[in-house]
Amino acid sequence: MTKSTLKKLLIIAAVALILALFFALDLGQYFSLDYLKQSRARFAALYEQHTLLVLGAYFGIYVVSTALSLPGATVLTLGAGALFGFWTGLVLASFASTLGATLACFLARYLLRGWVQKRFEDRLQRVNEGVRREGAFYLFTMRLVPIFPFFLINVAMGLTPMRIWTFAWVSQLGMLPGTAVYVNAGRQLAGIESMGDIFSPGLILSFALLGIFPLATKKAINIYRRKSGRQPVRDTASK
Repeated sequence: MTKSTLKKLLIIAAVALILALFFALDLGQYFSLDYLKQSRARFAALYEQHTLLVLGAYFGIYVVSTALSLPGATVLTLGAGALFGFWTGLVLASFASTLGATLACFLARYLLRGWVQKRFEDRLQRVNEGVRREGAFYLFTMRLVPIFPFFLINVAMGLTPMRIWTFAWVSQLGMLPGTAVYVNAGRQLAGIESMGDIFSPGLILSFALLGIFPLATKKAINIYRRKSGRQPVRDTASK
């Protein structure tokens, strides 16, 4: 067994162990809106007493959950707004999600690229051609218009020739608007104290943005793509 193969097996074993512990210990219960709402006051007090520790812990948890495609990224993004406010929450969630996505991309490339390219070369040809033809804009479109699952983009890009640095900065920019929408929604959720607060203008606007944002970005991207002679973005269901 070569050193490279041994390293890959150790990484796979470590990932498998983390995933097994996550589900065996039912850690997913801590990545829910109910738990976020119930624990917000306690987290706020802890944040006031140990600011850097809480920020670092949140950042680390977000990175690991994103890198390993664990469920709960949406709740973590909402939680950033609820616990830290808009600007602090946006910076943390944006950089944590980008770092986690980049690690996922790197792991997919290191562990799977050679094997997948050999066995699914024909199926990956379209993605590889898109990356070669449009470069960073290809990834930017997928990040800005969420028609593909977040984790699938991370893995798929790891199997392409795209440089990791390019993947990182394009993902950072492409995910930023959507992250801002979710962080703002989390900030509004934190202000719910009674049933009447559910109908507050700020909360209604935030959730309207959650629904409108994907449609609006898709429309804008398609207008640009048509004007520049590119094919429009299509839903996965229409492929």
